[in-house]
Amino acid sequence: MIHSTAVLPNNKLILGVDPGTNVMGYGLIEVNGSKITVLQYGVLQLKGYSNHAVKLKKIFDSTLRLITEYLPDELAIEAPFYGTNVQSMLKLGRAQGVAIAAALSRDIPYVEYAPKKIKQSVTGNGNASKEQVASMLLQILKIKEAPKFLDATDALAVALCHHYQQGNNQKAGGKSWKAFLTENPDRLK
Repeated sequence: MIHSTAVLPNNKLILGVDPGTNVMGYGLIEVNGSKITVLQYGVLQLKGYSNHAVKLKKIFDSTLRLITEYLPDELAIEAPFYGTNVQSMLKLGRAQGVAIAAALSRDIPYVEYAPKKIKQSVTGNGNASKEQVASMLLQILKIKEAPKFLDATDALAVALCHHYQQGNNQKAGGKSWKAFLTENPDRLK
């Protein structure tokens, strides 16, 4: 199913990616004015590959396949978070890098978001669990059934966060960020 991005000026397709070297989540949303439609979401299973280079190639190829099929306007990707295992963080950064490279190879701009920013944007709580993010997404995006892997809902959350950050300040509760900050000045840092 191929979507043209030239339908309406307000129409935008956003590909969200939750990078990983064992499981990579992806989610594609279409924004048309205030209407948000989920077009596709799922995971790429990489645990069966022992070679890290093969995993990176699979991430690149799969991201490129999604781009070719859906023609998104932008890629939104979760930024690697700092952990105690430096090797894991490096592998995650490489996974993120090849997904970004796939987008750039097709002249698609990308934006990365910190995990806390994504959770805050979708749930109102930067420390929300994966399950809480998934539950909120089911409500916001009217998804009937949670996917087996929460990496898929994490990817949808990245895409939704990007939409919220683009001046479309509708938040989960219907309040704008400006209204939230006006009501909660102590939360601004």
